[in-house]
Amino acid sequence: MLNYCIQKWSPEKWQLAKQTGAPKSSNKMDAIMAERILIVDDEEGMRQALKQVLTRAGYSVELAEDGASAWKALQDSQTDGCKFDLVMSDVRMPEMNGEELLRRTRELDNPPPMIIMTAFGAIEDAVGMMKAGARDYLLKPFSSETAEQAARWVLEAEHRGFAESSLEGAHEDHAYKSRDSSVSRKASLPLHLIAVDSKMKRLLAIADDVANSDATILIRGESGVGKEIIARYLHLHSARQDRPFVAINCAAVPETLLESELFGHVKGSFTGATIDRRGHFERANHGTILLDEISEMPLSLQAKLLRVLQEREIMPVGGEQPMQLDIRVLATTNRRLEESVEQGDFREDLYYRLNVITLEIPALRQRKGDILPLANYFLERHCKQNRRPLKRLGAAMEQYLLSQAWRGNVRELENFLERAVLLCKDEVIAPEKIYLGSTGVEDAPAGETAVAYASNSAASPVAESFIQGPSMTLEEMEKQLILATLEKVNGNRTRAADMLGVSVRTIRNKLTQYGLAGANA
Repeated sequence: MLNYCIQKWSPEKWQLAKQTGAPKSSNKMDAIMAERILIVDDEEGMRQALKQVLTRAGYSVELAEDGASAWKALQDSQTDGCKFDLVMSDVRMPEMNGEELLRRTRELDNPPPMIIMTAFGAIEDAVGMMKAGARDYLLKPFSSETAEQAARWVLEAEHRGFAESSLEGAHEDHAYKSRDSSVSRKASLPLHLIAVDSKMKRLLAIADDVANSDATILIRGESGVGKEIIARYLHLHSARQDRPFVAINCAAVPETLLESELFGHVKGSFTGATIDRRGHFERANHGTILLDEISEMPLSLQAKLLRVLQEREIMPVGGEQPMQLDIRVLATTNRRLEESVEQGDFREDLYYRLNVITLEIPALRQRKGDILPLANYFLERHCKQNRRPLKRLGAAMEQYLLSQAWRGNVRELENFLERAVLLCKDEVIAPEKIYLGSTGVEDAPAGETAVAYASNSAASPVAESFIQGPSMTLEEMEKQLILATLEKVNGNRTRAADMLGVSVRTIRNKLTQYGLAGANA
């Protein structure tokens, strides 16, 4: 292992590298020099995967399991003269989160640039940290290619000595291109569509018929049935398959940011708009855009979206000239939009514009022929991901899986199989081997929801605080679990949803159902 600080390339040497390839030198120090990258993430799998990718790309990589460890490594690097060239950090971590790490890092002399890594549901964290000085953000999950391209661009930009404002403007364009390209290639798109049941086969036959058109398609179905998978299937079977596929969850982005996220903005159009920014529609130009959970779009934006669908042009926030688009629009919803129209929550003209072709994905309980094939696929997948010996389903477990209502659909089934992989030590998975404690799978009600499943499993850190026995109804158990979890995380719905294994939308809908819509908002 090297015990001295590897020298950095000069700007002139970087120019030479760009023009002719890596500069050649007889100097041993020059021959082995590499940029130092600090990876900060509390998930060991993510740390190791990024280390492997970036080391293979020629970088020197060090790891930190939380913000506090990273901060110590950064301080040590300042004193020993061997500074880091880049920090890639998760946002939500114990001890010290990514936001605090960024703040402290910015106070260092000649601080290294930082790339933020976050889940889509926490995109508001990334937006705030970009304003605080982060160079870029990557939405999990991202491909190895995207991570390598983002790191390379930031490091090259640093060596070229770009001013910060120019860096952010130019890098944003590059970052969007990186992400677009990473999802537009078949090889890097994780698409596993299992359709054994006759209902799903009929659905895919219709999808094949309309995939190569430019018609707007509305994909409907309950949460967790795989609406985005069908959207990606349509894209990959269209003439636009080698062009960008860009998805935005209309329920996950704050309303105040949604217009800018969709249509972009120009510098100076509002407080904090320090650069021109391309929106999702522009990034998806010539490709496909997916408007996930379209029913959650505020009425104020629905009229603007209607114009986009009619005229195929967008107007960035603060812009003066519209931009023409060549784009295919897909939308998903788990609500009956007809009811939303009647209630005045959704524009009728937009509904008819979206409803050119509708694909209704049946719930998992309505296509039982897919349950065991999906279960076996998830079983193999999570055995590999968690580095466990390959397991198989016993006859009793197969019968149990077929008997359940699966209110959370495919997403709930996958969570269940991952839990089985982690908790069952035997090669054959049996019902009584899945849950810790005295509560076995066979005791779970057939109609149990994803939230209620969490209350029965060891995966829920607050479950024991309120499970009082058979006198409590399932609805009351679910309600108490949600409220207890929200209290534990100080009302943060995103964190509560993560802990319970459901979406933020589910939390919000449940609170509305219980008459607690304003609780822990």
